[in-house]
Amino acid sequence: MIKNVIFDIGRVMIEFDWEQYLAGLFDAETAKTVSDAMWGTPAWNELDRNVIPMHEVIDLFIANAPDYAAQIQEAMQKIGGCPRMMPYAIPWVEELKARGYLVFYLSNYFEYLMQERPDVLEFTKHMDGGVFSWQERITKPEPEIYQRLMQRYDLRPEECVFIDDSPQNIEAANALGIHAFLFESYEKQHPQIMQYLAEHTK
Repeated sequence: MIKNVIFDIGRVMIEFDWEQYLAGLFDAETAKTVSDAMWGTPAWNELDRNVIPMHEVIDLFIANAPDYAAQIQEAMQKIGGCPRMMPYAIPWVEELKARGYLVFYLSNYFEYLMQERPDVLEFTKHMDGGVFSWQERITKPEPEIYQRLMQRYDLRPEECVFIDDSPQNIEAANALGIHAFLFESYEKQHPQIMQYLAEHTK
């Protein structure tokens, strides 16, 4: 029986349109170069892991495109302009809570962005808890971060539904016995997940 619902945050509960954000700062060629130097690189994962100082992470970004050091620094300084809370975030959490589920978050997220835009995480105040990678110094899809959430809140994997936009994170959750759903859009996954919950909560 499902008792708990666990949400990823980026591109699930908040919009994080990195490409559009950079397009608002730079011309197309510069935006692509900056994006390639930052997004999806091992260095970006270090932001979420929070093991090395942010200025060293920025140096790693710059090493990928040395001629764009100023633009990379600008992109980081203004990154608070990138995220936006999805309009359905709080209503969906409240809908689940009203039906008796506990609701949690499990997110690769970095401290600087949290400090810059705490408002986009307002929905977490409606939840029962969760785990941020930057606080734990481990990231999805490492099994340890899922296990830490389970242990901290005394959750059983088979009683949990996990929602994430990354196939790798979904695969890791499934390997631990968690019922995981790949998120593409609210319009598609909301009815799918709510139906699944209804069928597996009786």
